[in-house]
Amino acid sequence: MGAYGQRKPLVAYFCMEFGLDESFPIYSGGLGILAGDLLKAANDLDLPFIGVGILWDEGYTDQYIDKDHRPYDCAQEYSREHLVDTGVTVTIQVRGQDVRCKVWKAEKFGNSPLYLLDASVDPENAWMTRQLYYGDGQDRVAAEMILGIGGVRALRALGIDVDIYHLNEGHAVFCGFELIREYMAKGMSFEDAWEAARQQIVFTTHTPVMAGNEEHSHDLLRFMGAYDGLDYDQVVQIGGDPFNMTVAGLRLSYIANGVSQLHGMTARSMWRGNPGTSPIIAITNGVHRKTWQHPQIAQIYQTQGNLWRPHMTAKRQLLKYIEEKTGVRLDPDSLLIGFARRIAAYKRSGLIFHSLKIIEPLLKDRVVQLVFSGKAHPLDNVGKQIAETLMRYVERYPESVVFLENYHMGIAKLMVSGCDVWLNTPQRPLEASGTSGMKASLNGVLNLSILDGWWPEGCVHGENGWQVGGGYEGPEQTRVDAASLYDVLLNEVIPTYYENRKKWVEMMNKAIAMAENRFTIERTLTEYYNLMYQPPTTLKDIKEQVFSLETLEEAHTEELREPVHV
Repeated sequence: MGAYGQRKPLVAYFCMEFGLDESFPIYSGGLGILAGDLLKAANDLDLPFIGVGILWDEGYTDQYIDKDHRPYDCAQEYSREHLVDTGVTVTIQVRGQDVRCKVWKAEKFGNSPLYLLDASVDPENAWMTRQLYYGDGQDRVAAEMILGIGGVRALRALGIDVDIYHLNEGHAVFCGFELIREYMAKGMSFEDAWEAARQQIVFTTHTPVMAGNEEHSHDLLRFMGAYDGLDYDQVVQIGGDPFNMTVAGLRLSYIANGVSQLHGMTARSMWRGNPGTSPIIAITNGVHRKTWQHPQIAQIYQTQGNLWRPHMTAKRQLLKYIEEKTGVRLDPDSLLIGFARRIAAYKRSGLIFHSLKIIEPLLKDRVVQLVFSGKAHPLDNVGKQIAETLMRYVERYPESVVFLENYHMGIAKLMVSGCDVWLNTPQRPLEASGTSGMKASLNGVLNLSILDGWWPEGCVHGENGWQVGGGYEGPEQTRVDAASLYDVLLNEVIPTYYENRKKWVEMMNKAIAMAENRFTIERTLTEYYNLMYQPPTTLKDIKEQVFSLETLEEAHTEELREPVHV
């Protein structure tokens, strides 16, 4: 028996966003959808797992396209009917002032309990929880203090005795500060309190590019009150100067994970030069079947029937929605390729337009139809320019290219079940995991993807989808990947779709089998419990194993940088 005896440890999952349903828009994208799917899986499996987050008054953003093709943002409105008032209010100090946070409970979307903190109980403090991922450094730090410090205090006030604190990304690291403060208040030294807190904390990192990992100046942290009773030297020991939220998460936890096998390698390479950080293992993300798998497709797959009929049902549902929203009537018999995710430069949503000489005849003859959707971060001007560029292609090819504005979970469900092919073209290795392709595979929609994130673990080329390129990383990546994309599209995807329906349906079956066997959120959560949510008695062995992996990965890195001839 372990430290918890026969019982499973109670886990509190701290995350800045949770995607449970499109009617409850306190999420921005994949990070939140993962968190929401975990809560649903925990409820399905009856596991002691709860969520801790923030009730964003204006959600994330509604994002529409104006007449000049430019995205613009609006506050989101949503019903609070599903929220339960716990009767609990906690107080933290921000900028030297007491800030009261009301604690709400949400558990009506088939999820285990989610506790949400809300600073709008006093109007002068409402700015701290007004809008997800919006505003300057003070807005961000205030929200992170509410999540981390306020989240721990909320659990104490609710009488919930937590065994493991799971910090999903660096946003939640002030949870560790609060635990250290509590232990020091009991008479422990800082070093002993830090170690005691580490024994209760695990950490997930999602960001595979150094510039994307959040940093704050100590002047800002001190001004905001984020030290939470610690001093400058102590905080520097945890997160450095400037204060790096990911480094802090790795030093506050006894074990951490990347979100795919490739990302685990990338994360270990990124952070191995920082002393005192936890070992980083890899636990690949997954998706919640009951949320993302079309019910008719699920039924026919289970009875081993022909998947083409339910697929066409889902496709017509998507096409109907497209016509209602855009006025464009796409052809149900023509190949439909979908691309939907956050609009950011590294995701390269426009790669398929790299050579108009190649793609234009396919679009004009409607051999290929393209449907895009996604939102750029409200402050990401580059992302908004990319959206504007996509709209130019919509204008240029009005009968075969569409863009669905204001992307949300409802649109995602239609697209991952109604497209024929799911396109994913990130700049490797910047897609840590990506889960939209998993959702597509669950519905028999075939992935056409760069070997990045989760896809190297699932892809069997020509059997359950197709790979683009061979994993090359380097200065010619866009040219190499575009050439491979066109080669596979012209010589494999299009001929199979139009000339070999039997093989296409066989591939659909294999895609679903692959997703159900290996990429469900139930598998992810089970691995968390088996590999992460354990007492740190095996920490030495884990460190030795990770060290061995790092040695092998260093030898392999240069191989990945050689161009692949296509």
